[in-house]
Amino acid sequence: MTKNFSRRQFLLYGSATFATSLLLKACSNQTQTSTSADGEGFKIAIALPGVITDKAWNQSGYEGLNLAKQKLGAEIAYVEQVAQADQTEALTDFARRGYNVVIAHGGQFDAAVQQVASQFPKTFFIAVNGSIKGENIAALRIDHLQGSYLCGIIGASMTKANKLAYLAGQEFAATQEELRGFELGAKSVKPNIQIVSTFTGDWNDVAKGKEATLALISSGVDVIYQWLDNASAAVLQTASDKGIYAFGNTKDQLDVAPKAVLTSAVKRIDLAIVYLAELAKQKQLKGQIYSIGLERPDILSLGKFGTIVPEPIKQKALTTKQEIVDKKITFENCKDGGKDTRCMKKA
Repeated sequence: MTKNFSRRQFLLYGSATFATSLLLKACSNQTQTSTSADGEGFKIAIALPGVITDKAWNQSGYEGLNLAKQKLGAEIAYVEQVAQADQTEALTDFARRGYNVVIAHGGQFDAAVQQVASQFPKTFFIAVNGSIKGENIAALRIDHLQGSYLCGIIGASMTKANKLAYLAGQEFAATQEELRGFELGAKSVKPNIQIVSTFTGDWNDVAKGKEATLALISSGVDVIYQWLDNASAAVLQTASDKGIYAFGNTKDQLDVAPKAVLTSAVKRIDLAIVYLAELAKQKQLKGQIYSIGLERPDILSLGKFGTIVPEPIKQKALTTKQEIVDKKITFENCKDGGKDTRCMKKA
């Protein structure tokens, strides 16, 4: 059974007090049902900050949910376009209705997860990109720093302006980690290269994404590493129109703008979600942070390279990738500029 709870319907009913019961009634006519004896009694739900058709972060989360349905026979449900103010109610709604696993798809849900989890000890909450853990809270973290480190090497090797940019929706632990990796990778090639960062405040606003891209280009940036959702295509296409380079993220986005995209940091969030969902079904999921890096190429890898990337640069990135897997290059906790971060160390 698959249930889709749209944010539009959820918000039509104003009062949070009655939202849960009314939401169920409003969406009952949109329920799609499938029969699966194997997953009887095992229910997974996901709350998504954006739309399931963004060809990026939210689509990957939705695909993971459906893969869990296929592989584990789970009953699934989802709600998309969950605004920050509605996170607690969305998670609470799923927990009240007996979902075994509730997935909060984004680090921006961390506070809401912590608020809700203690009230529903029989529900396991998975905070994707989260920085939290607890008795019934597991965080699922792709090692964004490892992927962006490789992209930093490529970006620094391709830039003519020696000015790169990192563009994302919000500033929290995962995006800071990715920015750090991009900086470390770029500076391993050109120590004096300049890296600037911009956070639009919205992962899905296409106009904001394009506006931020144009502003960065006007400032002299000629390579942009972006992590946006529905707005990502606008960034890549704008980069292409203006004759600069960019990186895809989460999905392999080379085809979105083949004249601009150097490669993509491909994060198979769908497979990672199934991995944790399977642990939950087997009652082996623990209240810890699960971090997955390049050692799992089925989950984290570089996407297809654009034809604009010279072979020596491509090979340098791939060689470095293998050095990370072989632990010849590691990233250890350190302090830099008085801040806790991670630093690169060669064996």
